[in-house]
Amino acid sequence: MGRALVNQGQNMGVCARAFVLAKYAAALALVFMVINPRAAQAVPAFAQQTGQPCAACHVGAFGPQLKQYGRDFKLNGYLAADGQDTRLPIAVTTQLSFTHTNADQNPPTPHYAANNNFNDDQTSLYYGGRITPWLGAFIQVTYDGTARQVHIDNTDIRVARDADLFDEDLIYGFTANNSPTVSDLWNSTPVWGFPYNSSALAPTPLAATLIDGGLAQRVVGVGSYAMWNNLVYLEADVYQGLGYQALNATGIVPVTGTDKTRGAIPYWRLALQRDYGRSYFQVGTYGIHADLLPGGIEVAGLTDSYTDTAADANYQFTFNPNSVTSDIISAHATFIHEDALLNASSVISGSRPVHELNTMRADVSYAIAATVTPTIQYFQTTGTGDINYYDTPNGRPDSKGMIYEIAYVPFGKPDSIISWGNIRLAAQYVSYFQFNGVTKHAADNNALYLNIWAAAHF
Repeated sequence: MGRALVNQGQNMGVCARAFVLAKYAAALALVFMVINPRAAQAVPAFAQQTGQPCAACHVGAFGPQLKQYGRDFKLNGYLAADGQDTRLPIAVTTQLSFTHTNADQNPPTPHYAANNNFNDDQTSLYYGGRITPWLGAFIQVTYDGTARQVHIDNTDIRVARDADLFDEDLIYGFTANNSPTVSDLWNSTPVWGFPYNSSALAPTPLAATLIDGGLAQRVVGVGSYAMWNNLVYLEADVYQGLGYQALNATGIVPVTGTDKTRGAIPYWRLALQRDYGRSYFQVGTYGIHADLLPGGIEVAGLTDSYTDTAADANYQFTFNPNSVTSDIISAHATFIHEDALLNASSVISGSRPVHELNTMRADVSYAIAATVTPTIQYFQTTGTGDINYYDTPNGRPDSKGMIYEIAYVPFGKPDSIISWGNIRLAAQYVSYFQFNGVTKHAADNNALYLNIWAAAHF
C-alpha cells in the first residue's frame, strides 16, 4: 500500500456553506466594480499594502511566480508598505474550471460525472501583509469545492530584521508555517512550483516524495532564515505532525489509514543567488527527514523513515529591467531523491524494506508584456518497484509526461483600467508518456484543464 497522507472529508458544514455564499457575493462584487472602476488601489492584499501593481512582484502579472521585488518582499517579512492605504491587507480569490480527460473516470469523483466536468475549484480568503511594524504574515483559508470542505491552507508568519555581517548586509528572520517549502522564495520547490493550479478531477500519479506535498497543512513548524550579501540564503525549520483532533480543527479531516508522523521533522534549505540586472540565477538544495507510522498503526515501535534530498535551480531573463511589463523568460528545475527505510511497512504488508523514489521537473515560460505567458514542463518520477507497496498494475511507481499551458492576464499593470483586482485565464494540457508504471494506455489519463482565477481586495 502506498503512502496516503492528504485526505479530505466529504461533508460540507455551516462554514463551507458560508464560503459558497461568500464566493457568489464576491463574484457579484467583481461585476459591480468592473462597471464602477475606482481610483488606483493595487490589490490583492500585498499589492494594496505596497501600492505596486501585480506585475511589480509577479511574472505574468499574477502569482505565485516572483520577480526580485517579490522575493525581497517575502524575505523581509511581508512588511514593505507605501503608507498610503491603512486598511487591513485582506483579499479573496476564486477559481472555476472545466476538465476533460481522454478516457472517462471509473469510478468518477463523488458528486461529479465520469467526464467533462465544470467545477468550483476553490475560494480562498487571505490575510497578506503586516500585522505589526515587525510582524507580517501570509495566511490562507480555503473552501475546497471538490471536497466541499473549508480548511486552513498555506500559512507563513514572519519576523524579519536587518544587520551587518563582515561589512555586508544581513537579513535574518523567523518563520512559523504549516508546510515544508511554503516559506521558500523560489518557484522550483514543491509548494510554489509549476503548475500553479491543476485539476482535482483528473487522474494524477500515485507516487510522490514526502516533501512534494505529503506534509502540507498536516504539520506546524518554526525556524529561522538568513540572507547574507544578497548572495547566500540559509533556512532551518523543525516541524511536528498534527494529531487527528488538530487536523479536524483545521479542516484537514483524517480517515482510517492515514499515516501519522512520529517525532520532530527537520527541514533545511541552502541557496546561492546572483542578480546581474537582466539575468538572475539561483541554485540550491533543500530536504527533510521524517518518521511515519503507516496507516497510523503501531508495530512493535517500528516506523517508516523518509529522507528527501533535493537540488533546484532558477533562471530569469528580463528584457527591460526598468519596466514592470517587460518580457521575461523564466526557467525552473528541481530534482528530489527519497531514501525510504520501510521497517514498519515491511512487517505490515510485506513490502521491500528499502525504497528509492526520484522526481524531476523542469519548466520554461515566456511572459509577454506581463499579459500572455506560455509555459512548458517536463516531469518524471521513477523508483523501486514493489507490488506490496504501490497499488499500480505492476507495482512500479514510474510516471512521466509534459504539461503545456498558456495564461492570459488582462490587468495587474500600472495602466490597467482595473486596479483593485486581477484575473487569470489559463488553458492547460497534461500529456502522459507513462502513468503508474504503465506505458500502454497512459494517454487515457491526459487531461485538458480550463481555469478562471480571479482575485480582489475586500
